[in-house]
Amino acid sequence: MNFLVDGHNLIPKIPGLSLEAPDDEQRLIELLQVYRRIRRHAVEVFFDQAPPGRAGRRQVGTIVAHFVRQGRTADESIVARLDQLEKAARNWSVVTSDRQVQGEAKVRQAKVVSSEEFAAELAAALQDAQAAHHDDPGKMSDAELNEWLKLFGG
Repeated sequence: MNFLVDGHNLIPKIPGLSLEAPDDEQRLIELLQVYRRIRRHAVEVFFDQAPPGRAGRRQVGTIVAHFVRQGRTADESIVARLDQLEKAARNWSVVTSDRQVQGEAKVRQAKVVSSEEFAAELAAALQDAQAAHHDDPGKMSDAELNEWLKLFGG
């Protein structure tokens, strides 16, 4: 399954992340990169309120990050991305707890995952990564493992 993530909707649902932190978007992208590596699902994340000159689509490692220009919302951009995907939208899940976006996703035959559910899935991926680390220490660096443990209280 592929995911379109409403980044600012997900950040407050992840222990250790806060919308008040200056690096909240980067930290979420880093977590999503680890998730992508473990679960092997494509992930695109959308963030509102990009400062002037910073808006646009960027490939950050294995994650596609959309920094939405001011005057437009991540919600609108997610719906536009689903429209762009056309029938392939049914192969994607939208991660948000915003009911309007959930409704728009369902109309386009995309699946919906609440931000709370996806945060739990991130935590489960951490557990899998931790188990893999014990089985084969080369699978995850100590820095990656420590970051996950710090975020999820391991």
